[in-house]
Amino acid sequence: MFKSSVQWKVVTMFVLIVIAIMMVFGISIKQQISSFYLNNFSEEISTAFSNDLTNQLNDAVLSGNPVKKINNILNTYSGRLGINSNRSYYVLSKKTGSVYSSDGNTTALDKTSNIISAMAGKVGSEVHSDDNFMDYAYPVGDYIVYIKDSKKEILNITQTMLVNVSQALLIGIIFAIVLGFIMSRTITRPILFMTKKAEAIARGRFDTKIDIRSRDEIGKLAKTFNYMTSVIKSSMDEIDQEKVKLETVLRNMNDGVIAFDDKQHIMFINPEAKTMLNITDEEEKEIVFDEYFKQFEVDICLAEMLYLDHFETISKDLTINGRFYKTYFASFKVDNTKSDGVVVVIQDVTESQRLEQSRREFVANVSHELRTPLTTIKTYAETLYDSSNDGDELKFLKVIIREVDRMTRIVKELLSLSSLDNGKLPIMKTNFELEDLVNDVVTKMKFQAEDSKLELSYTSMAKSPTIYADIDRIEQVITNIISNSIKYTAEGGKIDVFTGYLYNEAYIKIKDNGVGIPEKDLPRIFERFYRVDKARSREKGGTGLGLAIAYEIVKLHGGTITINSVFHEGTEVIIKLPVGENLNPIVSQEENTENSQKPIDK
Repeated sequence: MFKSSVQWKVVTMFVLIVIAIMMVFGISIKQQISSFYLNNFSEEISTAFSNDLTNQLNDAVLSGNPVKKINNILNTYSGRLGINSNRSYYVLSKKTGSVYSSDGNTTALDKTSNIISAMAGKVGSEVHSDDNFMDYAYPVGDYIVYIKDSKKEILNITQTMLVNVSQALLIGIIFAIVLGFIMSRTITRPILFMTKKAEAIARGRFDTKIDIRSRDEIGKLAKTFNYMTSVIKSSMDEIDQEKVKLETVLRNMNDGVIAFDDKQHIMFINPEAKTMLNITDEEEKEIVFDEYFKQFEVDICLAEMLYLDHFETISKDLTINGRFYKTYFASFKVDNTKSDGVVVVIQDVTESQRLEQSRREFVANVSHELRTPLTTIKTYAETLYDSSNDGDELKFLKVIIREVDRMTRIVKELLSLSSLDNGKLPIMKTNFELEDLVNDVVTKMKFQAEDSKLELSYTSMAKSPTIYADIDRIEQVITNIISNSIKYTAEGGKIDVFTGYLYNEAYIKIKDNGVGIPEKDLPRIFERFYRVDKARSREKGGTGLGLAIAYEIVKLHGGTITINSVFHEGTEVIIKLPVGENLNPIVSQEENTENSQKPIDK
């Protein structure tokens, strides 16, 4: 722990600085001493070998016994040459380099570069700092005067200097350690103090403050730390308040709310959800998302919602102990990587289901009861119409008959819807060719289109496989849609009908250039009794039930129906049906009634 502290780092920095300075100083002094002695040797020898000495040496070579005379001359000039125990002179043979005489030093000589230069007749005066000696070779006739210095003096001085530097380095390191500890404590003590305060904040003590005793960087840090603490405390108070508000809302709302984490366990559940699902506190800890909803036959998978970018809300129905619940599943995420869990909202729709069922039964009963009196009224009205000669009476009776026919159509369509809602509408599915059916319907309705001065055409875009459906019901849907196009397309207009096959589905497209539907009305176009232009629809004999019946029939066959329209430009209706035998031959009551008031998406 100490090695990783700021205090140790400061001390180490001081020690390294001292070591670096002393090393640079020692190396620099050593190089300067070596350079001084090398330069001094060169200057001293060059000065000694002046014209006077060289002339005497040249004369000695020409006389008898030259070696002895050369020795005498060198002894005379020994002071100038610096001859001592560390520096010697030699008289060498110029041809072989062998030693003729010396000043008493009998050390064997190697042929240095300077001796070789002198043997070649040149003065050997090169001095190398990396050699362990210094030498000088001067050729005189057949002889070589050779001066050699062993560098012992330089080495002794250098060694003494290094010892002194090492002692100074040791003292400097001791001072650096002491000074480093003193200096580092001025930095580390405030940091340690702030660390303890930060640990207190981490434990939830947001009232912690740091006393500001300096105006340097440490003081600024302490001031910023205090400001950060106040901001965190304020933010945590706001979060706590929002959390309390949210928990209060969730605990007192009428809908059940359950939050599951990505491990399929419950993170939160409000009391209403526990009551709806009969969940005890002990069971709450054991519930696993997939297993729990599987027992209610709900086709939902948490992994699919979390890892397949399935962020849209999924609606499912639950039935528990005779009560009906609408359940909504939606994933949530904290960051932008993946979902962190799923929120389930449960609404008790038992009463609305019962009211809806009662409404449907009432409509069915009333529609059934109206059939007989309407038949009677029409019979008597037609009898009176046939026997009357009065113009006004005939006019009134004609209106009565027309309105009775309209009411009869409404009753008939209401009974059809009731049968669809209750799953009692007889469906006789057979295999048939969609192109043949559509072509027959278009052929039959061409006369109606021509009466309205419209052009009605049919085109097969692609041959679709065999359709397995109730041919009469599908014909009813197609006829209904084309009839609407004829009613709401002005004279000279055009209605195009297409069939095709795409993505394992057969489709029927009916497109006109009629009055169109306003965008605001499109979401409600499949609602029962909903009419965009009520006056115009009533004038055309519309009941507001045709599209609702078409919607339910298509859904009963496992298909979809969508309407795209631009007001004053035209309308396009697309019907899609599954192909092949025995596809969706039976539709359950739940599938029949769910979303009966909503349009089917594409």
